[in-house]
Amino acid sequence: MAKKDYFGLSWIVSLILAIIPVTSWICGAITRFTEGKIVAGIVHLVFGFTIVWILDLIFMILSHSILRILPL
Repeated sequence: MAKKDYFGLSWIVSLILAIIPVTSWICGAITRFTEGKIVAGIVHLVFGFTIVWILDLIFMILSHSILRILPL
């Protein structure tokens, strides 16, 4: 089963949060920071309203998990 994203919420609630750009930006950055991935959190803060938001949305729909591309 895929890891639950956005604070351990179910994937459908996470999907709803991912659809809204502002909540996706905030929740995505907080999620990455709480996972200890500082660089990924900063990248999400800087590029969260562009390609990262679209990729998070696509990954949430297809794999029920947000995009985790940076292991840092």
